[in-house]
Parts: sequence; structure tokens; C-alpha cells
Amino acid sequence: MYLTTDKKKEIFGQFGKNEKDTGSAEGQVALFTFRINHLTEHLKENKKDNSTRRALIRLVGRRRQILDYLKKKDISRYRSIIAELNLRK
Repeated sequence: MYLTTDKKKEIFGQFGKNEKDTGSAEGQVALFTFRINHLTEHLKENKKDNSTRRALIRLVGRRRQILDYLKKKDISRYRSIIAELNLRK
């Protein structure tokens, strides 16, 4: 499996306050970005996989919602996570 518990801990440790901080907006955005990148690579090979395409679109929407929340609450945290993950906008 592409997303193991160790990988999640690593992501939350890098972008959250600590590896058990799974609720922070930055950690969630980083996890969604990792999953989005994986599904994008999968869809490059399997162009007709519509269920994965739908899951990808839902993940992008969830990430956008969290980023909009972060932008409204604390613009400096928003700008830093955008810069760290190399996201557009």
C-alpha cells in the first residue's frame, strides 16, 4: 500500500506540530496533497478508471476547502503551506 502509518507520521511530523497532530490544517493539506499526487500518477496510466477520477476530484475539493479556511483564519499559515507544497494560487 502506498500510504503506510509510518508515511502518515512522517507527513504529520513534518507539517504539523508533531506526528500525533493529525487535526492541524497544514497536516491535512499535506496528506491530501500526497494522496492527490499518487492518484494523479495512477490516472496517467489508467485513463478509464472513473472511480479513481471521482475520488481525486473529491480530494481536491476537500483540500481546497481547508485551504480556503486557512486563508480566512491566518493568511501567513496559508502562504507558508502553499510555498512548502508548491501549490498554485
